[in-house]
Amino acid sequence: MPTMNTPSKSSPASPRLTSLSHGGGCGCKIAPGVLSALLANSSLPKQMYEHLLVGTETADDAAVYQINEHQAIVATTDFFMPIVDDPFDFGRIAATNALSDIYAMGATPLFALAIVGMPINVLPHEVIAKILEGGESVCRDAGIPLAGGHSIDSVEPIYGLVGIGIVNPAQLKRNASAQSGDVLILGKPLGVGILSAALKKNLLDTAGYAAMVAATTQLNRPGSALAQLDGVHALTDVTGFGLLGHTLELARGAGLTAEIDSTALKLLPDVRDFAEQGVITGASGRNWQSYGSHIELAPRIAQEGSGATQGILTDPQTSGGLLVACAPEIAQQVLKLFDEQGFHDAAIVGHMAAGEAKVVVK
Repeated sequence: MPTMNTPSKSSPASPRLTSLSHGGGCGCKIAPGVLSALLANSSLPKQMYEHLLVGTETADDAAVYQINEHQAIVATTDFFMPIVDDPFDFGRIAATNALSDIYAMGATPLFALAIVGMPINVLPHEVIAKILEGGESVCRDAGIPLAGGHSIDSVEPIYGLVGIGIVNPAQLKRNASAQSGDVLILGKPLGVGILSAALKKNLLDTAGYAAMVAATTQLNRPGSALAQLDGVHALTDVTGFGLLGHTLELARGAGLTAEIDSTALKLLPDVRDFAEQGVITGASGRNWQSYGSHIELAPRIAQEGSGATQGILTDPQTSGGLLVACAPEIAQQVLKLFDEQGFHDAAIVGHMAAGEAKVVVK
């Protein structure tokens, strides 16, 4: 396989963006077990704020505050360190990832604010400008203004957005309302973290890089349309905790067992080969340590010598796909909606069933 050191469109003197950070993309997220411990005593009682529809009491994707009978504001923030070396692509990926949480609530984005932390004396200013341009281009594509933000001089490059959206409270889609018998549909193929690990090792070819960028810069617009379907019961996006981690959040929120069919998962190019070679991120292992005790793997997966399937299931996804829990009778309608909006790899990957809150992988 031909390899690439992803070319930057910046000055030759500019260091690789990924060389300046200890982690990249959603792989930078604090491990779910550690995060849970950190937040254990930090939540204010939701009943203190009667119009706060979604706060920190569940692992939802954004906060939601009702302002009148038919409108609620959706607010989220997301930022991380470089997952690629091209500054324009980095900006695009970070912005797309941040807006995904708006779509994952079934909302429509209104505007965004930039979060910028850059090593000013290390990166050429034209490189930083390209990162900002990448984020602005995604906001334009989403049809919203990038209306301001905040910047600091930091040791590692950091970029992301605050996203503000709006939703009808009656159409709000949470990640805690799946029902027994629901079908699980995933909107994008898996493997972003694995490909990013291959990129850092100079193992990723041009086609693999293009596939990774295409997936991570595809706005999860179907979320807004999915909100209008009564049979869609729960919605989230798969990001830093991997498919297993975010499916476990669905299971815990609903008090149900989620069953995943590992053979139905769609993967980005070469992901399986890289995983079998042990090319995975450190975040994958941290994810498993945090929630592995709540996962049941089929014997054939648990006994895999390479652990490739487990690595794929725990792989941190940057700007990953929407995970939908819907009534079986509208599953084909959901798949058609995805396909019409360019998500041709959307697939049924499992279902929800009565039982304890855990994930079973078959």
